[in-house]
Amino acid sequence: MSGKGLILLYHRVCGPMPDPLLLMVRPERFDAHLAMLRRTCTPMALSAMVAAAEAGTLPERAVALTFDDGYADNVRHALPLLERHEVPATVFTVSGMVGEPTEFWWDELERLVLCPGSLPERLCLTIAGESFETDLQAGAVYGQDEADRYAAWSILLKEDPSPRHALYRTIYFKLLRLPDAGRWDVLRQLREQAGKPVAGRETHRVMTADEVRRLDASTQATVGAHTVHHPRLSNLPPEAQRSEISGSLAQLEGLLQRRVGEFSYPYGGKTDYDEHSVRIVRECGFDLAVSNFPGLITRGTDALQLPRHLVRDWTVQELQTHMEEWFAA
Repeated sequence: MSGKGLILLYHRVCGPMPDPLLLMVRPERFDAHLAMLRRTCTPMALSAMVAAAEAGTLPERAVALTFDDGYADNVRHALPLLERHEVPATVFTVSGMVGEPTEFWWDELERLVLCPGSLPERLCLTIAGESFETDLQAGAVYGQDEADRYAAWSILLKEDPSPRHALYRTIYFKLLRLPDAGRWDVLRQLREQAGKPVAGRETHRVMTADEVRRLDASTQATVGAHTVHHPRLSNLPPEAQRSEISGSLAQLEGLLQRRVGEFSYPYGGKTDYDEHSVRIVRECGFDLAVSNFPGLITRGTDALQLPRHLVRDWTVQELQTHMEEWFAA
């Protein structure tokens, strides 16, 4: 009898540091996660899990690990642990960010708004052709003491402890709906008013081309595509979606000199991509594609809309509790 498969979604292995989107898992916790998975589950490569599910030979408590985005800490911190525990993972990489000095747009927003520094008391931006103004008052100057005090804040919390956090939340959701060029125009305005340099932080950078190749050369890692610029695909017309999806495929295949068969929809919720996205992924020849909504892998699961479960910076006991609930669903 075929078992059920569970795909876990990670983003970063690093920290601790401010993490408003809760993307980070500390290395010591990731280490404990892997030890537990080896002890209680059957870790598998993602492609092997999908093939076994279709063949009806999936083992009980099969688990596949995935990472989204392509942060440099995936190769610096996650890869040595994956290799030590002999647990395979697929790392979905935003091809247009490989080797870039800038951070992902959500990290750049955090750098400009939630790191110590000054902004005008009356902040004025143009967002998608419309004027956006806010009075920061005491939040115009944001010191290290405040940054340390609110380091544990995340966007999932209902309350904003300062004008800076309210600003971050507001602009984050505005940028989420914009095309890539529009996002970076808003961030350019913010950067100029904050007086901060273009170059991002070493702690938040994306992998270089050499690091992508190094990761893909490991027996415990496979690189997959995650679009060129990480847009919300459902916001784009079909041809723009095709450019993002096929462009990431071409860039990564050129970099790795091999066929790339795995894809991840940015953000990955059921409203973050559409039927055009799935059709284009199929036409590009991908073998599988992962989403970001919960569910288990069984025979008959759509290989181009595979569900995943997001992992936070949990203790191993917390992850075990969640996994028992997920496997029982």
